[in-house]
Amino acid sequence: MDECQKPESNKPTYPTIRVSRKDCPSPHSNANKMGRVLWTIVWGLLFRPSPKIMLGWRRMLLRLFGAKIGKGAKIMPSTKIWAPWNLTMGEEACLSHDVDCYCVAPVTIGAHATVSQYSYLCAATHDVEDPHMRLVTAPIVIGDGVWVAADVFVAPGITIGEGAVVGVRSSVFKDMPPWTICSGHPCKPIRERVLKPSHKDMRKN
Repeated sequence: MDECQKPESNKPTYPTIRVSRKDCPSPHSNANKMGRVLWTIVWGLLFRPSPKIMLGWRRMLLRLFGAKIGKGAKIMPSTKIWAPWNLTMGEEACLSHDVDCYCVAPVTIGAHATVSQYSYLCAATHDVEDPHMRLVTAPIVIGDGVWVAADVFVAPGITIGEGAVVGVRSSVFKDMPPWTICSGHPCKPIRERVLKPSHKDMRKN
């Protein structure tokens, strides 16, 4: 080989991505955008500053924006909800402090289910194989009696079965079966969840 000739590089070549915003319009309607602007104002002025005990007030505000909120549901003032009209909560369900409910697609939280502080319910992602990185949405379903512990990430399209427990700081990328204790990154079922007899049941015996 000629001393002046450089050896061919083994480094892979990658395509150059040049995408114009005009080629990738927003998938959201003008009505959706206006609704979110109005909700952001209401959230900042009336929802976020409300005292913790004003649960009924926050339920009312969410219902005014189309959310389906069950009796006794608890939503903390620091909870962020992207589009209330995509949120459904059963009776006594709870969204705790600093939960981020990114409900671009419908998010359903079953009766007596709890989503603990700092958790992220993410109902949208982007198609990484599309040069335009187009939005991809998929609903999230959290079953009755589920406990999503603190700082858990729940990916788009996930269903967490009734009675399941998701351990702290887990990342849920697959459906979790009912009545199991699950944990990890990625989250996996660990063992069956077996309930102890309640005090009422023990008194009856």
